[in-house]
Amino acid sequence: MSDSVNIHRYLLAVSAFIAFSLLSTLTTAAEARHGIAMHGQLKYPSDFQYFDYVNPEAPKGGSLREASIGTFDSLNPFIIKGTVADGTSLLYDTLLSRALDEPFSLYGLLAEQLRVADDRSWIEFDLRPEARFSDGQPVTAQDVVFTFETLLEKGSPFFKSYYAGISDIQALSERSVRFEFGSSLNRELPLIVGEIPILPAHYWAGRDFAAPSLDIPVGSGPYTISQLDPGRSLTYERRRDYWAADLPVNRGRYNFDQRQFDYYRDGTVALEAFKAGEYDFRSENASKAWATGYTGAPFDDGRIRKEEIAHSNPRGMQGFIMNTRRPLFSDKRVREALANAFDFEWTNRNLFYGAYTRSNSYFSNSEMAATELPSPDELRILEPVRDQVPPEVFTQVYQAPSTDGSGRNRQQLRTALHLLQQAGWTLKNGKLVNAEGKPFHFEILLVQKEFERVVSPFIRNLERLGISADIRIVDVSQYINRLRQFDFDMVVYGFGQSSSPGNEQRDYWSSEAAKTPGSRNLIGIQDPAVDYLVEQLITAPDREQLVLRARALDRVLQWNHYVIPHYHISAWRIAYWNKFEHPKVSPTYDLGLDTWWMKP
Repeated sequence: MSDSVNIHRYLLAVSAFIAFSLLSTLTTAAEARHGIAMHGQLKYPSDFQYFDYVNPEAPKGGSLREASIGTFDSLNPFIIKGTVADGTSLLYDTLLSRALDEPFSLYGLLAEQLRVADDRSWIEFDLRPEARFSDGQPVTAQDVVFTFETLLEKGSPFFKSYYAGISDIQALSERSVRFEFGSSLNRELPLIVGEIPILPAHYWAGRDFAAPSLDIPVGSGPYTISQLDPGRSLTYERRRDYWAADLPVNRGRYNFDQRQFDYYRDGTVALEAFKAGEYDFRSENASKAWATGYTGAPFDDGRIRKEEIAHSNPRGMQGFIMNTRRPLFSDKRVREALANAFDFEWTNRNLFYGAYTRSNSYFSNSEMAATELPSPDELRILEPVRDQVPPEVFTQVYQAPSTDGSGRNRQQLRTALHLLQQAGWTLKNGKLVNAEGKPFHFEILLVQKEFERVVSPFIRNLERLGISADIRIVDVSQYINRLRQFDFDMVVYGFGQSSSPGNEQRDYWSSEAAKTPGSRNLIGIQDPAVDYLVEQLITAPDREQLVLRARALDRVLQWNHYVIPHYHISAWRIAYWNKFEHPKVSPTYDLGLDTWWMKP
């Protein structure tokens, strides 16, 4: 063999060794961590024993029974088909577990430790060797790879949007997995991949993942399903062999032996069942029921307790959602006009006992709400889309139409009629018609009969404008299917927000989501300016920029009048039979029901 061939092989070997060494150096240079924060530092050190909002000595035992409304026909929450049962998150563990007293910080659960690039272009997880699924099989890196590949290929469209930035997933060994990201600008991606429930590849082999099923799934979480009455009830049983029961992120949690969900046809029936002792815990979202329905002997003698627990959660936006795919709602002036027909002040005084605050922002109850004129720093974010957004974005602070609460909102209705006339509508013989003589008519789709009392006064005001609107109440399954197919004119819907908004904003507002059945862009927004601002928010490099970019997005959504804003409250309203206790310190961003326990 010639010397030149030997030298060539030697150089190839050296090159390969250098390349491997560089990759190893890049990987090992990233320090192993016990957790990761979206912005800033972690609150809890690597040797923490439990979260501040739990009782580490909470006794185990007893049962917690809750109510659900409607029915269910599936135990697979990851697909678009079927109506999934409540509580399925109890079946699964995630790589990381969220601290409920930090804006967005995660600590190791399935993952014993993690390593992340300084620019967050990749992250690696080392799985705990003791991690087990409920059938005794170990949780491996291949299960992690299988989970993400399956969700992206066969799961709900939400996953394709939410995890669009993942460029590669590799199992480095049996217990180590690496995620590569197509861009280092999306700083949230390393965190949100840590929050997805990990599925067992061996269980799903040979099963149709895309089909709804009532087969009891295998998971690695704290509970499994012990009883199932399809469509009516299901019971989750605490696993005595749960592998992660004593981890710091779980200490003081999952204290009930059983978590039971019973289904009722509507909220009125469910409330009466609660007062009769048919179930134990209730979170109330109806002000009238809270003010007048929680009375009687069990409340007077202390057998049932009522509490309002304040929280710091952003409340997002709930409202009448207009489907802009419908020509009727494609004109911004029409949408603005309809907002003048909803008399919040009268509704709050007469129906809600003054309990609510009007929502003016898509990030209500948070520092991300646009409540003042844009600052110079925010103007720099908005400048590239100046010509694509309503001019009011730069000159006015949005406020939803308001009244004196008397029910005589003539001024608001005059404003509405003027806007409708600008949009080409004419009032003839008491009916609002367009240039072709077609009347202004639409349907409001509801799933909760109780909301009819809120909608009816709104419809009466619309009638004064010559607009006819009908209420259609459907069952849960039909409602879900119609929303998934965007088959509605107007619905009551809410866009929830976290303390650290990010990739989910694509599913709410992006042009791609508007064309994807099953997405949460029910409005049908297809606006390049909104797309740009969503990406700006997702790629925010720090908390300060996150807040500024959220405000910029908020303004553009506000002034496009996509929704008729409703209201919010910044407290949990709960009632429960007096056989439970909960920690004295409540988590900042959640109710923390899994930290409660049964009284001895």
